[in-house]
Amino acid sequence: MQIDGRKISEFIDKQVKKDAKKLGKKSNPLLTVFLVGTSDDQLSFVKIKSKIAAKIGVDYHLVHLKATPNFIALAKKIKEEVDKVEVKGIIIQQPLPAQLSTDSIYDYIPAEKEIEGHRRKSIFHPPVGLAVLTIIKHIFAGKRIDKRLIVDLKKDVAFFRKTLKNKKIVLVGRGVTGGKQIGKVLQEAKIPFIGINSVTQNPEEYLKVADIIITAVGKKVIEPSMLKTGVILINVGLRKENGKLKGDYEESEIKDIASYYTATPGGLGPIDVSYLFKNLVEATKLQKNKR
Repeated sequence: MQIDGRKISEFIDKQVKKDAKKLGKKSNPLLTVFLVGTSDDQLSFVKIKSKIAAKIGVDYHLVHLKATPNFIALAKKIKEEVDKVEVKGIIIQQPLPAQLSTDSIYDYIPAEKEIEGHRRKSIFHPPVGLAVLTIIKHIFAGKRIDKRLIVDLKKDVAFFRKTLKNKKIVLVGRGVTGGKQIGKVLQEAKIPFIGINSVTQNPEEYLKVADIIITAVGKKVIEPSMLKTGVILINVGLRKENGKLKGDYEESEIKDIASYYTATPGGLGPIDVSYLFKNLVEATKLQKNKR
């Protein structure tokens, strides 16, 4: 069965919109997005965020650096946005050019404004990891879409521990925006998993016995022969084939093997963005209380 991520994200967006409205016009959240370069894919991703911001009713500001700056210049630009009281959250669209690609860039964003969860000790859980847990919760909690579906790790750890107690979970990939962030959330939720990547020997041995496979690679890495009947497939990775966005498996090949799977596009991606804006609203509340 295909999981409709768009329906889930639409529900979360409505809840976030309500929460944002309660903050009042004077405290309306402003999200600043940094984009370095002119990649069509990256431009598309920031455009999606802009549309969701308008839909939810929060303010949005794009800092688009078409030419690649040096590290100090980028850090200075980030600090300029950080110092603006009206800016409640800052994100850096990944991937960055190689000379800027370092976790230390997030040290220039204070914890209360770093809403993607990249900092080592972050206030916020990475949205992509929360999106994965939402899919799992949706499947195992009756496939309902209501307030109980929204993940709150403080409350949900016991649910995940009980539900996934005897499940074998495999996470494929370790990228900075995908596998690394998902693994961080799984650990915070106390969910045991096996992480595999391009240097793992005989990965099929882990995949063949997995009950849940989470893929975050950006290449076709899953073949039908690697799967057991009834497996749950959750995809984060993105690749383009003949101009079309696809995930880490061919849906037509796995749909009769998997009990549940996410599609690409329209699967996990929209939920990821929804949690980003949920974190933004929570960041605004936190900063409002500090004043």
